[in-house]
Amino acid sequence: MADKKLFFEDVKVGEEIPPLVKKPTNVQLFMFSAATWNRARIHYDSDYARNNEGLPDILVHRPLQGSFLAQLLTDWMGEEGSLKKFSWSVRISSVPGDTLTCRGKVIGKHLKDKEHLVECELWIENQRGEKVTFGKATLALPSRG
Repeated sequence: MADKKLFFEDVKVGEEIPPLVKKPTNVQLFMFSAATWNRARIHYDSDYARNNEGLPDILVHRPLQGSFLAQLLTDWMGEEGSLKKFSWSVRISSVPGDTLTCRGKVIGKHLKDKEHLVECELWIENQRGEKVTFGKATLALPSRG
């Protein structure tokens, strides 16, 4: 959506953000661990995760899930938008092979200090329809005025 400009006036409270689907793989998790210097074996060593930690497989990093939600927002708001506040919390672990659908909804709009702000509720659902991650964000969008 980089070539399309999203304006504050065009956003409606209750509007859903177009979903973003992610399917984390073992390779992606290994690369994310390497890029972030995360040495926790539960993110790249399946045998260790299963045999030593009692997990079903390696786990998708919490910061990676936050990155997925941030991408959902930045894809939607385009290059002229600005992410002002962002938080998330992972409630249910995800593993490679899970289909993670990032979703969001506009829950408020207001003007503050000459910025046109949009409040969003965010979440990630797995293929079983479970909400695994919850978040919220505040965006600043350009105005037509």
